[in-house]
Amino acid sequence: MFEDFWGNLHVQTTLEGMITRGRIPQTMLFAGLEGLGKATLVRRFAARLLGSPEKIERDDLSLEGNIALINGREKLPADKRNEDPLFFGSHPDFLTFAPDGALRQLGIPQMRLLKERAAYKPLHGARRVFLIDQADRAGEHAANSLLKTLEEPPDHLIVIMTVENLYDVLPTIRSRSVVLNFSPLENAEMQEFARARGLDQAERRLALSGGCPGIAASLDIESYQKRRGAMLTLLKTGAGLVSFAAWLPVSETLGRSKSEKLESHLKLLYDLLRDVMVLREGGTSIRNSDLRSDLGTLAAKVSRPWLIQAVKSVDEIAGLLRRNIQKTIALDGLLMQMRRAL
Repeated sequence: MFEDFWGNLHVQTTLEGMITRGRIPQTMLFAGLEGLGKATLVRRFAARLLGSPEKIERDDLSLEGNIALINGREKLPADKRNEDPLFFGSHPDFLTFAPDGALRQLGIPQMRLLKERAAYKPLHGARRVFLIDQADRAGEHAANSLLKTLEEPPDHLIVIMTVENLYDVLPTIRSRSVVLNFSPLENAEMQEFARARGLDQAERRLALSGGCPGIAASLDIESYQKRRGAMLTLLKTGAGLVSFAAWLPVSETLGRSKSEKLESHLKLLYDLLRDVMVLREGGTSIRNSDLRSDLGTLAAKVSRPWLIQAVKSVDEIAGLLRRNIQKTIALDGLLMQMRRAL
């Protein structure tokens, strides 16, 4: 229904119905895994309402120039970023607010700017559309600032937020929003996507993507395998399958690398732990199928309480990401917790 968009037909149908009936909620939440195209569909939807899709697509955060801009702002001190809050606005009636800084958070200055711009009348037509990408990365104060805008939005304003975890958003924001849940694509859809895009190493990409076309298209397989190998070594060490000597060079390498983000490693840890749990409970459908032998050995070694505690420990570290926790300290500490849980 929406040009060059793959999957989640139920969401597309819902949005199409809103356009047809002319009844569009002023606040919506698009919830689902990274790489399912939530922000992409916001742009496609906005283009149907506002026109000039070529301008709106310039705000795609995956474009090389936008990536460079966001990465460059990591080096700026906080006061400089606050003086010039990050937003994208190639179309006069479509604005995108994205996580900013080294911790990739939505800040109070951005939400204040959003409130200020929300009062502006549309330059063309009857509506303005604001995309708040990864709204679950808004700190408490920024979220409360956003809430004030959502409580009494101007009649012309539509705010659409994307989130990975719906429950990382304030309950008061959720209660004011129409929630649309995105699901991973079926294998047949992913294969069709890979053919249409002409993806190299398509089979490998699809196996690692978990049904997320954005991940399949953008995945740096070599970097992914290095990170995953590091996290597999952590799990093996934490489960007592290998000695601490196996982990030490991995930890030292991670400590020296400034480009490797702790968050990307935690996501891989979650995936590996999920696969171990599936295998331990007798299931067969795992994402990291090429590691089935290693993961099967782990599943036979650890107990269900160990797995539950491991996931809780990863959750605790994930909760500290916004405090700029040092990655090697975090992972070394996680390893010790796993060993104690044995």
